[in-house]
Amino acid sequence: MNDPTTTRTTDESRVFQIDIIVADGFVLLEVAAIVDALRVANRIAAQPQFSWTYRSAKGGMIESRCEAFVKSDPFVDRPTADYAFVIGNSDPDCPALSPPALISAYTYRGAQVFLLAEAASRYIKDRGGSAQHLSTHWENSAQMRERSSLFEADSTLASEDGLVVTCAGMGATVDVVLAVMGRHISSASLVTVANVLLHDRIRDFSTRQPFGGAHSSSTGDADLDRCIQIMQNNIEEPLAISELSRRVGLSARSLERRFRADFGTTPNNFYREIRLSKANNLLLNTSLSVGEVGLACGFPNGFSSLYKSQFGLTPLALRKRRGAGGGQKVPIANDG
Repeated sequence: MNDPTTTRTTDESRVFQIDIIVADGFVLLEVAAIVDALRVANRIAAQPQFSWTYRSAKGGMIESRCEAFVKSDPFVDRPTADYAFVIGNSDPDCPALSPPALISAYTYRGAQVFLLAEAASRYIKDRGGSAQHLSTHWENSAQMRERSSLFEADSTLASEDGLVVTCAGMGATVDVVLAVMGRHISSASLVTVANVLLHDRIRDFSTRQPFGGAHSSSTGDADLDRCIQIMQNNIEEPLAISELSRRVGLSARSLERRFRADFGTTPNNFYREIRLSKANNLLLNTSLSVGEVGLACGFPNGFSSLYKSQFGLTPLALRKRRGAGGGQKVPIANDG
């Protein structure tokens, strides 16, 4: 398929329909990224070119992970949308994400389907061995690697598989929506939309994800960036700080001085926090035992104590609280 930023429809009188597929626990950031970009595009255009509809399996009010909700219409057997975005929902195993029949209903009629984050992970999982080099959020990739050593996701923002596009989701959703809009509005209008969103650069699909690609951070210090990347690549079997210093080409004292200047902590503490953060992710999103999570994050001994000192509760207590939460629900108007 052509680069989405180069294929353009010049018929400005046409309105393009976008279906936004949501399931309980959907990621509000991804919905907002789509709808706000479309709102801005319609606002600056002489003739609005985009409309959208929230859809779900049964219709009705669908609640997000942060307890806002949208009013949705039910799926239809013969969708007429030009594009469909399936929103992630923090659970790559959720059966409501990426159902094959729903995807086929759209692609059969020529619509392009964008699967975001966990929806992409569900699609990749269902594809099995034929899902090499598709994209999902780097956190989901890490979880899938823990479950299957054969899995190797692409670390780009998005990857096209025919009419299905698997995407990292989260903040990169803005880039994907801008790329789609760039097919149908002028370059000047596209730049204006990006400027209104304070989005200084429209990243193409091949852009690497932060933490998932070649550059794991952007501190402005190439040596620190390189050191952090090495840390992230050596989670299960952590390297000694002396070895990190050697690989980066700095003395241990110089490395510590730079970490204190940029992060207010030591390389050792920074490295431990990276590993504990990954442990937190695995505890919340996989069925690995506490001991297995500790080993996967380089803590063969004393993992529970270290985890409690960092997060204030034990790994087992975290899992017991996983589904708990509360707060006031905030409605979101259906603007489709």
